[in-house]
Amino acid sequence: MPSLRRPSVAATAVAAALLVAACERGPVPLALEPLPSPAAAQAAEPFVARADDGTIWMSWLERQADSSVALRLSRRAADGTWSTPTDVVRRTDLFVNWADFPSVVPVGEGRLLAHWLQRSGNGKFAYDVMLAESADGGASWSPAVLPHAAGIPAEHGFVSILPRGDGGADVILLDGSAGGLAAASGHEHGAPMQLAMATVRAGSVVESRLLDDRTCDCCQTAAAMTTQGPVVFYRDRTDGEPEVRDIAVLRRVNGTWSAPAPLHRDGWAIASCPVNGPQAAALGDTVAVAWFTGARDTARVNVAFSTDAGATFSAPVRADDGLPTGRVDLELLDGGTAVLSWIERLGGDTAQVRTRLVRRDGSVEPALVVSPSSGARSSGFPRMTRDGDGVLVAWTQPGTPSEVKVARLRAGRR
Repeated sequence: MPSLRRPSVAATAVAAALLVAACERGPVPLALEPLPSPAAAQAAEPFVARADDGTIWMSWLERQADSSVALRLSRRAADGTWSTPTDVVRRTDLFVNWADFPSVVPVGEGRLLAHWLQRSGNGKFAYDVMLAESADGGASWSPAVLPHAAGIPAEHGFVSILPRGDGGADVILLDGSAGGLAAASGHEHGAPMQLAMATVRAGSVVESRLLDDRTCDCCQTAAAMTTQGPVVFYRDRTDGEPEVRDIAVLRRVNGTWSAPAPLHRDGWAIASCPVNGPQAAALGDTVAVAWFTGARDTARVNVAFSTDAGATFSAPVRADDGLPTGRVDLELLDGGTAVLSWIERLGGDTAQVRTRLVRRDGSVEPALVVSPSSGARSSGFPRMTRDGDGVLVAWTQPGTPSEVKVARLRAGRR
């Protein structure tokens, strides 16, 4: 990610004001409970997701002694214990990336849908998205399928899996197939990355479509389901110079996809991908979305809310503490308050995983430090999911060896 300027006196004053205002509101309203982790040493890139019955599934990558990498999976029971981890896939040709990591998502009717990245050629960035389904709690998996065209040596990834409620799922991804085809045809400058969607049911792709033909190259996508249909967020990319790479939103209402629209006109002019995508959550018609921006040379984490299923959004609320790296995640609690996580720098590569409550009225509660961390890539992207009246958070603890840590966040009464 391109570096931003050192914080100005004004930016430092803003950070101090945020901290003072937070302190004046009293005790931290989030309680942190460390939990045992099912992951072994050499683990990283966790992902957590909750099934309709409240069961939580955690997946992660684990490097093996034989130079292979395993995508591992464990289930957290109601009593808080984790099942013995199993392999979703174990191969020597998995594409492992600190920002573009696998997931396993419950999609209804007792089914799980997993995705991972697998090399497809000799190029540094030639890899496919692979999808497989399990109907027996991860004991066995269907043959893997691709949600994009096969045989094109190009980048594919940054997947969001959105359950449809009928055992199927919409798979949102960034698809570099057009660029791969252009390069294969001898064009020096390939086509841009595109936003695509594939609908998967019973282990097969039953529909696919293009959602946006020009997007940022390597930022995560996000998707949330409202009572009116899905809402998708991603980092868009304008034509011409300078390129502006702000967050865009798409909705599907009554079966029809809207045209891409800016979530907020940050105006971040940047020539390359910042590797910092949005995250979103929905309850009913309430949607919350968090994102990182470096517009006007100021790094910040913003949160915005919608109460009409993503048709309109509130003005963004700045929710960091002055020196954010970004790498956000977000969940909604009952009542519409958002739990935000992000990585905040302390200086150099020293950083912390932090969380805080952000309310729909624009107020932010004091930040809670989840763990010391690093601003380096090895710290990855912390991930969260709802867990009863709280949130479960998992993150990579960098080191030799790296570890996957887990904790539970619970919001106290005010």
